[in-house]
Order: sequence, then C-alpha cells, then structure tokens
Amino acid sequence: MEITGIISALIVGIIIGALGRLIVPGKQHLPIWLTLVLGIVAAFLGGWIASFFTSAWLLVLIVQVLVAAGIVYLADGMYTKNAGKTA
Repeated sequence: MEITGIISALIVGIIIGALGRLIVPGKQHLPIWLTLVLGIVAAFLGGWIASFFTSAWLLVLIVQVLVAAGIVYLADGMYTKNAGKTA
C-alpha cells in the first residue's frame, strides 16, 4: 500500500467514524477525537470483513459504517462506565 492509499484510508476512516456516531441513538459521551480514531479502526476492520463477501464499494462502505457504529456504541458504554468511577 502506498502513502496515498494510507492517507485516503485515514480520511475515509474519519468520515466513517462520524457516520457511525450519527447512527448510534442518544447522546454519546466520547470525545470527538476518540470517535475519529475508532472510525479509522472501523474502516480497516470493516473493509477487511467486507472483503470476504463483496468488493462492491457501496456494500463495503455500509459494512464499515455498521462496524463503526458498533464500536462507538461499545466504546461509549465503557467510557461512560469508567468516567463515573474517576469522580
């Protein structure tokens, strides 16, 4: 993978993180930077999972956004739970 591919993957990951956050209902307590990092991770993970089933870009994008929503949901639960203990 070339540097341009890595940079474009990071940009797509940031967008996917934002879309994943929009899908999760209710108020999230995650900082935006953590959501964006989780989106980058979800973009790579979702792309890897989708590669087993299809190469159609729209379906890959849908899988990536769903993975991002799941990761944001789980991370928000852990973040909120741990934030209450530090007080």
